[in-house]
Amino acid sequence: MGVAYSVGEVDHLYTFFVQWSPAIYKKGGKKQPKPRYLIREKHQNRYLVVEKEKVAVINKLLSNPANSTANNWEIVKVQEAKRRLSLCSSDDSEAEEPEYQEEDEDILPVLGDHSQLLDDHQLKRLAAQMPARTQGYPWQLVYSTAIHGSSLKTLYRNMAGLDSPVLLVIKDMQQKVFGAFSSDPFKVSKYSYGTGETFLFSSNPEFQAYRWSGENSYFVSGNLESLQIGGGGGGFGLWLDADLYHGSSFSCPTFHNVSLSSQEDFIVQDLEVWTVQN
Repeated sequence: MGVAYSVGEVDHLYTFFVQWSPAIYKKGGKKQPKPRYLIREKHQNRYLVVEKEKVAVINKLLSNPANSTANNWEIVKVQEAKRRLSLCSSDDSEAEEPEYQEEDEDILPVLGDHSQLLDDHQLKRLAAQMPARTQGYPWQLVYSTAIHGSSLKTLYRNMAGLDSPVLLVIKDMQQKVFGAFSSDPFKVSKYSYGTGETFLFSSNPEFQAYRWSGENSYFVSGNLESLQIGGGGGGFGLWLDADLYHGSSFSCPTFHNVSLSSQEDFIVQDLEVWTVQN
């Protein structure tokens, strides 16, 4: 005889899966082997990333006939989840799921819009640095100087009501691409906000990410005059003015970064902000 579970008990099951979700980064910022599987809660479209060796244990739990909520969950590969998002209207979306096995190819995030600043190589490198909670979801463009003009106030306005991480991408007049991943959307705030998921990055020619050093918590702060990311020393890790035209980047204790731009003071050519849609 089956056992009935309440909505609250389903949430407990979800919490159990959360506890099985592996940490993505080791001490020192070195990345663990990439997880390749998602535990998907069908009706609420929630995902959890797990490593291959834990799939069998969770699959056994879901296969228990006494668990009447098992049908609410499924195990899918990250690649399969991406395929469903990009090919959901195609006949191929009904194809049988491949057997569970390790994949060597990198995960390329799905962008809901075209990026004028990021190529596939940069997207792969960025995806490898982003937290597990962003994997398997499409990214949506929420602000672009090419579309919305150059205004920090408009940038804040476009993010009002968001409750998801954001990716800031800048190209300076020297054609160098750099920016920041923020655990929280940008907003006007009297105090610093964000978590240790926040990091700075630079590209062109080589990609480099600068993760939280643990030295301070000056992740992000902003007002109507400027946006600042990282600090605690003589300058900000990344600073932008109210017109999103002038900026600067200095080494800072928060991320132990070098200057991200071609010069410490730079002029913005183009700027984009993306957010994950889950």
